[in-house]
Amino acid sequence: MDSKKQPTPNTTVTRDINQLSEETGNIYQTVMIIAQRANQISTEVKKELNARLEEFSTFTDTLEETFENREQIEISRYYERQPKPTLVAIREFEDGETFYKKAEEPQE
Repeated sequence: MDSKKQPTPNTTVTRDINQLSEETGNIYQTVMIIAQRANQISTEVKKELNARLEEFSTFTDTLEETFENREQIEISRYYERQPKPTLVAIREFEDGETFYKKAEEPQE
């Protein structure tokens, strides 16, 4: 995912909602666009993490056999330090990197 390469703050930043909703003209549409993009990013990251952790999975018969793998812990920590998907989605929206199209209203 190339959005991880862009600098994104790890903390919440106060934003002017009027400036944020300028492009769409409606704060609710803006929030929905950002939320949908955040869900997409979250899904991509989850698939990527599961693929990387899958190589460490072992199928054991008992629950008592739990193995700690140093590499697995480091991979998990790396993903925990990543910026939240909502912060990445907001940055993408502000930078104009988010593609969306407005649904046409049905004519009567």
